[in-house]
Amino acid sequence: MNPILANSAIGIFDSGIGGLTVVREVMRMLPNENIIYFGDTARVPYGIKSVDTVKQYAMQITEFLLERKVKMILIACNTVTAAAENEVKELAGSIPVLGVIEAGAHAALESPQRHHRLAVIGTLATVNSDAYAKTLNTLSSETEVYSKACSMLVPLAEEGWTDNEIAELTLRSYLEDIKNMNIDALILGCTHYPLFKDTIEKVLDKPEVAIIDSAVSIATMAKKELEQRGLLNNDPHPDFKCYVSDKPQRFQELAERFLGKKVDDIEVVSLA
Repeated sequence: MNPILANSAIGIFDSGIGGLTVVREVMRMLPNENIIYFGDTARVPYGIKSVDTVKQYAMQITEFLLERKVKMILIACNTVTAAAENEVKELAGSIPVLGVIEAGAHAALESPQRHHRLAVIGTLATVNSDAYAKTLNTLSSETEVYSKACSMLVPLAEEGWTDNEIAELTLRSYLEDIKNMNIDALILGCTHYPLFKDTIEKVLDKPEVAIIDSAVSIATMAKKELEQRGLLNNDPHPDFKCYVSDKPQRFQELAERFLGKKVDDIEVVSLA
């Protein structure tokens, strides 16, 4: 097996643009790292698909990233993490794999407030898997977890509708019951959801409730893992390469708006 090289890229993947929330945090915390991003824009959303289908997609993307000799894989998709994290790790072998669910759970429990009453919003697949509740309860038996599926948010995010009237009305409907609960924190259990963070805070109207963004936590975990393995890169001009399975122009528009920088190295590939 070939050695893992420090100047190899970090591979990050998601069903669409949501994983760019992870990219943004990795760029902020690890500014010298080369990054390869795969957004499966032809098959988004994953959250309404079967577990077997999600596993199939995850294996195809993992193989694609491994062919590009990545040194680490970040699963920037809660649906994939819930359905296929173990399979991705097995396929990746010695390449470290991190998923957003464990990262988000640790972020919720390691805060100074030690949150115990938590709400999680995510896709139908993530909520049905009960992955957050299981992970949180493993880490802390005192934790109470309420989960809510918010399936319409991913399509809205992919359209760029994150801060308009439609987004606000949709979130008011989804968060109505959560707003009336006495929770300590709300975990954004989908990497698309941080795109709605300002609207969520406005609708929830509870400044005392912490909003947990697992993108920050997984970037922190990635930095620690690379430091421990001696794999940090020091390239002053790192590459950011994007692959999508469809709609590159739309992806570019949303990616540039979200990352605040020009994104022109985008290639369309088909994995089916």
